[in-house]
Amino acid sequence: MSKYVNPFTDIGFKIIFGQPASKNLLITLLNELLAGEHHITELTFLDKEDHADNVSDKGIIYDLYCRTASGEYIIVEMQNRWHSNFLDRTLYYVCRAVSRQIESPSSKEVPVPEDPMTAREPLVSYGKQYRLPTIYGIFLMNFKEENLEAKFRTDTVLSDRDTGKIVNPHLRQIYLQFPYFTKDLSDCHTLYDKLIYALKNMSNWNRMPDALKEQVFEHLARLAAVADLSEENRIAYDKALDRYRVNQIVEEDERRKNEEMRRKAAEEGLKEGMKAGLEKGVKKGRLEGIKEGIKEGIKEGIKEGMKEGLEKGEQKKQIEIARKMREDGISIDIIIKYTGLQSSDIENL
Repeated sequence: MSKYVNPFTDIGFKIIFGQPASKNLLITLLNELLAGEHHITELTFLDKEDHADNVSDKGIIYDLYCRTASGEYIIVEMQNRWHSNFLDRTLYYVCRAVSRQIESPSSKEVPVPEDPMTAREPLVSYGKQYRLPTIYGIFLMNFKEENLEAKFRTDTVLSDRDTGKIVNPHLRQIYLQFPYFTKDLSDCHTLYDKLIYALKNMSNWNRMPDALKEQVFEHLARLAAVADLSEENRIAYDKALDRYRVNQIVEEDERRKNEEMRRKAAEEGLKEGMKAGLEKGVKKGRLEGIKEGIKEGIKEGIKEGMKEGLEKGEQKKQIEIARKMREDGISIDIIIKYTGLQSSDIENL
């Protein structure tokens, strides 16, 4: 059994990133993901449950929901298995986080005077209440999503379709498809790559590799050590790990079943193709045979006809010679000798 928790289980992910002791590790990961765009110095874990008035919206629970010291909101979700409409759900989660900024009880309504006709200007700008902080949705995915590009990281923004210029910078989504991260540790030269490599592979380790010498990995090793879990977390983790393994078995069986179905379908397709090709070839061969037979028949017919015509013409000529020789009184034996005719043919002249 691995020494470290599996981050692709719900409880494992929250042990590594979702407790007060893991705040600095989460900040490090987020800063690596947002390098060159935003730098986080401090963050606060928020209530992960959406307490919306709408019954259908209640029960939305983010894996991690936090606010930075500079006012940005970040949703971090770990999704182990594919499900239909996954991208729609992630968009909905981010949009709910956006709407919570407007619906929050702390938001101030614009004062409205009793007599609107006497109002010269609003006390608070109408548009100010819609001023939003940036909402980040970061989704770690232990599967491939067919509606995303076949690559590890996909960043989405609200931008102009033609020019690519960002229209609104306050809604950001980052998708990390871990099956596409195939680097070896020797190829990981940045802290970002090393963190991703560790998250993908740590559930198979009994100790941290020597190449991961940064302090952040010592912290990760302490947080993720299975032996150091509380009794409550250990029970919850064991159950989550069991579900994870069962899901893997089911998915592997489904994958093999689909591969077997595809193989059989390919074999059937090959058989049908060969059968159709053979029938077409036989049919074509028959037609070609008939064509060749007619062609050869005509050719032989012409040949035989010419031969027979020549023979009949030659015989007719010999008969004419025999007739003249008979008229000249030449004996039948001599006529037979020189014309090759039968005596009965000569006697009938």
